[in-house]
Order: sequence, then C-alpha cells, then structure tokens
Amino acid sequence: MRASTDRILTTQAGSLPRPDELIELNRSRAEGTIDEQRYQRGADKAVTELVERERNVGLDFVGDGEFGKSMSQRVDYGAWWSYSFQRLGGLELADASLFELTHDASRSGEEVVLTSFGNRRDRVRFAEAYADPSAGVDVSTSPMSFPVCRGPLKYVGHEAINADIARFKRALDANGLDEGFMTSIAPASCSRIGNEYYDSQEEFLYACADAMREEYKAIIDAGLILQLDDPAIAENWDQINPEPSVEDYRRFTMRRVEALNHAIRGLPKDRIRFHLCWGSWHGPHTTDLPMRDLVDILLSIDVRAYSFEAGNVRHEHEWKIWQDVALPDDKLLLPGVVSHATNVIEHPELVADRIVRFAECVGRERVVASTDCGLGGRVHPQLAWAKLEALAQGAELASRRLWP
Repeated sequence: MRASTDRILTTQAGSLPRPDELIELNRSRAEGTIDEQRYQRGADKAVTELVERERNVGLDFVGDGEFGKSMSQRVDYGAWWSYSFQRLGGLELADASLFELTHDASRSGEEVVLTSFGNRRDRVRFAEAYADPSAGVDVSTSPMSFPVCRGPLKYVGHEAINADIARFKRALDANGLDEGFMTSIAPASCSRIGNEYYDSQEEFLYACADAMREEYKAIIDAGLILQLDDPAIAENWDQINPEPSVEDYRRFTMRRVEALNHAIRGLPKDRIRFHLCWGSWHGPHTTDLPMRDLVDILLSIDVRAYSFEAGNVRHEHEWKIWQDVALPDDKLLLPGVVSHATNVIEHPELVADRIVRFAECVGRERVVASTDCGLGGRVHPQLAWAKLEALAQGAELASRRLWP
C-alpha cells in the first residue's frame, strides 16, 4: 500500500451506499425470484459505476463498496458481519433474536464474557432514548435470527469471494485502475456468535481464524489489498456487562489479536490494512473505551496500515495520543476525517485541519485520509457522497499546507 509521498492520499473505510437497484436485486435473490445471471449482470454494473464514482470524487484507494455483502434495505449496520454467516460451514440458525444472544460462560474460560447486543451498557444507560424512534439514535432491535456453531467450522464461500473479486477487478480494469482493496471480517468479530461445538472460546476463535484465512488469501492472491474489519477489538468493551477492569479487557482482547496474527501469518503485511471502530450504530457511545487503552494493542496487529475513527465527536480529541505514541517506520495511519455519525457535511477546512494534526504527529508521508467507518447503510447516499467530496477537498487543502 502506497504512502503519501507528495500529497495526502485518500481512501474510505469499506461500505458505500448501495444503489436502489442493487438492494432490490439482493431482495429478489434472497426470495429466489430472479435468476443468477440477472443478479450478476446487475451487480457487475453497480460495482463498475461505483468505482468510476470513487475515482471521479478523488479517492486514491478505491474499494468495491462491500457490494457483495448483501443488503436488502438502505439502513443496515451489520452487512459487514452477517455476510460471513453464508461463508462458513458448521453454522445453524438459532431461534432467538440477535439481541437475545448470551454467550455461554461455561465455554469461555476467560475473565470476562460478552453479553447480548441488547444488554450493551450504552443501551442500558440510555434505554429511553434507544426505545424512542423520535430520538434519532439507532433503535433497531432486529428479530433476525443469529447463527450458532454446531459443527466443525470450514470456509465454504469460495464461489462467492471469487465472484466478488472477479467483479471488482473488472470494475478496476474498466476504470483504468490497477489497485483496490476489499474487506473481510476478522476472527474476533467473526466469533461473536453462539458456540455449541468447540470446548472453549479460544478453540472456536482459532477455528474462525483458520477458516477465514482462506478468504484473506483469496483477496491477496488476486493482487488486491486486504482490509480486515474488526470492530470487536474496541466495541466488545461495551458488550461486557458489568464493566470489566481495563487490564482484564486488554488480556481478553490480546487473545483475539493473537488469533488474527495467526490467521495472516506469512501473508504480505504491506498488502494488509486493519479497521478498528467502536461500532457504527448511531448512539451516545459514552461507554466507548478510550483509544489510549487500545493503541499498543492496535499496533501489535501485524499489518501495514491502521484505519480508525477520528472524526466523530466521541473520538476526535484522541488524535493527541499520537504525540506520545511512536508509530513504527513501516506503518501508515488511515484516520477517519469525515464521519458516518452525523448528517452534517464536514467543511473541507476542518477536514484539512484534522489531517494536518495527524501529519504533524507521525509525518505527512504516513497519513492517508479516510472515513470513520463505512458510509453505506449509515447515512443517506447523497450525504455520503458529499462527505467523500469534502474528504478529497480537505486532503487537497492539507497537501498545500504540508507540501508548500
């Protein structure tokens, strides 16, 4: 992955708004009312047009928008995760809602155990707001069934990932580009489902790592950049109730980082980037763990670049930690400088200010401007593209300041 050698380069964090036509194709495909060829033609068209729009808006590192991760409605916070349910053998759907999922403490063997999504401490603290549709927070209590592991895990998504890769490479070729990235779920997030097969959470975690490694290799072997999505590294903190000690949580999290490093062992780290966030749902986020408690864990992940939230109002101030943290020479930062968490479009001057702060901390060559999280399924498409325009404009302004 290239560094910003003569100007600030730009990218985005993965998910981009799906066009209505693709959402309808996904819905029809799930219902079995269209043939596969029609779906593939529509998906090809959508990704090719997306890459053209990313290029035209000024992004240097483009992605496929996660269009291969099905969404059947515009607002969807979980497609980055739920796509893996169809790509892993050994899973069965449970009867209960995702919001009722309680992890089996007897199989954990750890100091802390994840609670259900509905019992997150942020949701408990602001229960009235989360229950009120007029409050403007994420009020989803989706009845979607969640999977439980009831057999040996194995990767069965070869046909799907190969189709995603081929589609994206055709889109890159059609737009005269030779570099792009694709996202894949990391083991810690992948393993946040029920386990009734493996004797311990650690065994299950490493089974996820070994299975998903096949998807990681497929993306890299195709000549693309791999982005590993793992909100669980930070977000799990809020999903442990009562609140654990920071020391216990750090031990809990390092086991998941070790599993991730196991999954990418031997793969070219200069072709891998990692995305960390505190959960993209629209809520107060007062129970987010500070970045200062995570930064050394983040840097222990053996990749080239680190993408993280840095533009929303809960985490923008944390740029200051990079004044004290020594970023290894071969690493890049991809801070979010426009946010999924607000409908307000960031002013390009503010975007430039945010970029310059990071550049002054770690060096201009090691900053690539990005988004906090994926914008698809989180803000209206028209607003998402306006934010990407502000990102590119802000990067241009920052480049003038940093390369006078």
